[in-house]
Amino acid sequence: MRKDVRILLVGEPKVGKTSLIMSLVSEEFPDEVPLRAEEITIPADVTPERVPTHIVDYSEAEQSDEQLYQEISKANVICIVYSVNNKKSIEKVSLVSVVPLILVGNKSDLVEHSSMETILPIMNQYQDIETCVECSAKNLKNISELFYYAQKAVLHPTGPLYCPEEKELKPSCIKALTRIFKISDLDNDGILNDSELNFFQRTCFNTPLAPQALEDVKNVVRRNMMDGVKDNGLTLKGFLFLHTLFIQRGRHETTWTVLRRFGYDDDLELTQEYLFPMIKILPDCTTELNHNAYLFLQSVFDKHDKDRDCALSPEEVKDLFKVFPYMPWGPDVNNTVCTNEQGWLTYQGYLSQWTLTTYLDVQRSLEYLGYLGYSIIYEQESQAAAITVTRNKRIDLQKKQTQRSVFRCNVLGARGSGKSGFLQAFLGRNLQRQRRIREEHKSFYAISTTYVYGQEKYLLLHEVMPDFDFLTETDLSCDVVCLVYDINNPRSFEYCAKVYKQYFIDSKTPCVVIAAKSDLHEVRQHYSLSPHDFCRKHKLHPPQPFTCSTNEAPSKDIYTRLTTMAMYPHMAQADLKNSTFWLRASVGATVFAVLGFAMYRALLKQR
Repeated sequence: MRKDVRILLVGEPKVGKTSLIMSLVSEEFPDEVPLRAEEITIPADVTPERVPTHIVDYSEAEQSDEQLYQEISKANVICIVYSVNNKKSIEKVSLVSVVPLILVGNKSDLVEHSSMETILPIMNQYQDIETCVECSAKNLKNISELFYYAQKAVLHPTGPLYCPEEKELKPSCIKALTRIFKISDLDNDGILNDSELNFFQRTCFNTPLAPQALEDVKNVVRRNMMDGVKDNGLTLKGFLFLHTLFIQRGRHETTWTVLRRFGYDDDLELTQEYLFPMIKILPDCTTELNHNAYLFLQSVFDKHDKDRDCALSPEEVKDLFKVFPYMPWGPDVNNTVCTNEQGWLTYQGYLSQWTLTTYLDVQRSLEYLGYLGYSIIYEQESQAAAITVTRNKRIDLQKKQTQRSVFRCNVLGARGSGKSGFLQAFLGRNLQRQRRIREEHKSFYAISTTYVYGQEKYLLLHEVMPDFDFLTETDLSCDVVCLVYDINNPRSFEYCAKVYKQYFIDSKTPCVVIAAKSDLHEVRQHYSLSPHDFCRKHKLHPPQPFTCSTNEAPSKDIYTRLTTMAMYPHMAQADLKNSTFWLRASVGATVFAVLGFAMYRALLKQR
């Protein structure tokens, strides 16, 4: 909504511009009229639209053309005043403008007939003309209405919404209203039922519709089009027809109220304030989705999982993102999160991708939630309400506990050591499934859930490019480090040893050495110490054997260990090596993973 309205009155001398302003202010016709009225400011609390309004008079006798151009550049609506009893003043009306225009026929008290027949051809010729008002400063006829229409032309313009020549909504308006319809169609059945219509009405206008009013609305649509109502609900065509009708009947404010409630500006673009609300993130803090955000995203998943197979097919994903101006997820997403055997996003994979986006780029996550209408559906001030900013990691270390749910593990190793395989194995893919991945769709991230002591946590793996001399702060900033080497390559471990000694030997970040490709023959590493001796010297865990060359999905035990180390970096190495400790964590992971999926399937059946 604009902060203020600036109305400029122009026209030939003696048409009554100044009289109109003075009659509005004093509510009576002035005995003496100056050449030009001073600028008038009407406070917001006394205007119908609750917006400050400035009214500016122009006098050809007192002001130059340059001053006129300056005033035109500052105005956001121009009232062109003519005298209805003087045809020459009508003919001289100039209509070159980039703002809405109101034609004002003053002195209607001097004639018995209307000037509309003369004006209509002009209105049809120029699209910028919002309306024409005939009034009388002397009789106070339509004075308040004139300035109300001027306000309305600024706050609720016709131009962006409707094409008078074609008598239909403009494409940009149809696009915006279609997104609004899809967001409001909570069950995604293609119609707005009574419950959804009432929610929409309450969201936009703060009041529900009475049952009879709902029926009246649907009856209006039924009388005017065949497929506007289906199964007693409003279709998209019916929804668009209603807004066309509002505009044709001069009720632009209804459509604009809806558009602005759903985040649109005067150009029918979603505003920056709507898409990117302010959120304060201090150093060493991370961003996560909160419980309500996950509930919302679950409802979006359910809404588009038409076949109830707990996965989104490519067509279902495409349908989900129809409310976006572009496709936000590319083919690499399917190699970042869990998918089913067909390569479709599972429920867990879908939530994992949202978790990843929020952790890595919270502004993008806010933008995406904005497109989906989170703040509208959940009746929040903005989608910033969906985000939790975690406390500083140093406080976690001091208190020896964390409230975070997402932990980052950076995976480093020489080229060909098995880092990519390690990431894909976390998503349940053995070597055979990994070979199907196309190189251009490769992802350097993998994220999924693990369970530590019965708590569901997200582990985010990030494969760091093997450039020893140029590791960035991002490459080093994480909760736990994986150093991967290939047991079958004699030069593979040297990279891990150098990276550890250069960057992590004095760090408080836990480190784990992964002996990858453990199904192959182990060769002696060309380094001064064997991997086992190196780990013993630096008080690290012994190298953890790992392979993804299995018939079944690779074991997730190592990922549970990584998550546990990320959650409890303060614990002594002896405790972390304790077999009972690892057994409790691993058993918890298995039990809760099975229970979690079973509970989701049960809830899905109930819905």
